[in-house]
Amino acid sequence: MIRLTKSLTAWGTPDFKDVLKSEIEQLGADQLPLQQGLSTSSYALDDKLYVRVIHVSEEAGLIRTKVGIFYSGIIAGCSCADDPTPVEEQAEYCVVQLEINKITAETTVALLAE
Repeated sequence: MIRLTKSLTAWGTPDFKDVLKSEIEQLGADQLPLQQGLSTSSYALDDKLYVRVIHVSEEAGLIRTKVGIFYSGIIAGCSCADDPTPVEEQAEYCVVQLEINKITAETTVALLAE
């Protein structure tokens, strides 16, 4: 379970979006649906994430955010010496919705269709 405790602490301050971006950028592909969001490659890389906050709202007991995630992917080949597939990073982008519980900071993440 993801817990965005720093973001919850920053809720209601001018720093909220920056703190949220920073916390999300520290998460990995095992916690974000980057693999499912691929459009031009076959394997998601999570070493260089850039997050853009699109929308933030508050509802009973939770903070709902919509963010765009820019990241890279590769087309994975067989890794043979004569494999003709180049291992060049491809730009990827997906939009996710995060719901942060305002008491526990537990956060759910869902990939949104563009």
